[in-house]
Amino acid sequence: MRDKVLSFLQNEIDLEHIPGAVIQISHQSRTILQEAIGSRVVYPEKAPMNINTVFDLASLTKIVATLPTILKLMEEGAIRLDDTITSFFPEFGVNGKDEIRVVHLLTYTSGLRAHKPYFLEALKAEQVFKAIVEDQLVAPVGEKVIYSDLGFIILYKLIEKLTDQPFEDFVRKNIFDPLEMKETSFNPTFPRERYAATEFNEALKDYKHGIVHDDNTEFMGGISGHAGLFSTIDDLANYFSMIEQDGVYNGKQLLSKVSTQLARENFTPFDKTEYRGLGWILKGPRNSSCGDFFSPKSYGHTGFTGTSVWFDPEAELRVILLTNRVHYGRKDPIIRLRPRLHNVIRAYL
Repeated sequence: MRDKVLSFLQNEIDLEHIPGAVIQISHQSRTILQEAIGSRVVYPEKAPMNINTVFDLASLTKIVATLPTILKLMEEGAIRLDDTITSFFPEFGVNGKDEIRVVHLLTYTSGLRAHKPYFLEALKAEQVFKAIVEDQLVAPVGEKVIYSDLGFIILYKLIEKLTDQPFEDFVRKNIFDPLEMKETSFNPTFPRERYAATEFNEALKDYKHGIVHDDNTEFMGGISGHAGLFSTIDDLANYFSMIEQDGVYNGKQLLSKVSTQLARENFTPFDKTEYRGLGWILKGPRNSSCGDFFSPKSYGHTGFTGTSVWFDPEAELRVILLTNRVHYGRKDPIIRLRPRLHNVIRAYL
């Protein structure tokens, strides 16, 4: 299997679909493949990908930072899924948004639009929050899955309201530090040569190294609930091992079994293409990025920069893929790359 996986990835590199990748495959709680392949930088000149390369996780931020924090606050009694957002932010109750609950934001069923380019107006975090408050819904609450960054921006502001702490500080103290994730952070400060470079930025006249790729998050100060987190394969393996073991890491219960299991239940059985748990993508009827062979109980998530994780509990399989595909621009090959890669892996396990 190792040779087949690396051959597949090398072919994608040769086609310039991705500059390079770091991949880790765990089977039955044992790492059976961990490799770096290709380049972390191609322009202006190539530099090799390394196992300890630091990646912009993009939307993996949602399930590595925001989701576990919300689950922890639920376990502590600070919040429940049925709480309305207006319970904490009364100003949110305009234009039909008074019906939106925490569960709607986590499952992408709030009716909020998917995205809005707030960066074009150079809006900061508080201004973005205010703009979302004033925005119109694009679908009835609870009736349609719309993958929305806006909902996770609200969740991160809600976390700060509940904890009376900066989001990044609370996540570090309560999630990253206990998991020994020493190289995971917002606004990282590693040497330039540690990063997988992302897209060319006209303002910088350079490719981004350690500066968040997501435009809105950059103007929000590099920190949000939907993007902004940077990490390495080893740190992510610690986190995803905890998820796989129902909240346990190194013999300690970081999150409860009931909350981690609830998060991967199907909250959107009405959707015809993609099922949603709390934060997690679940294998759905069509076009799943985990491919054709993963079991119906599989769950995972993707990030726009080219990152992803998928779990197949029936096969006791976990695949973490980190790429910086946006180094080549905002092309689409990653959409077909992920499911085909997972097919190659699952076919031989």
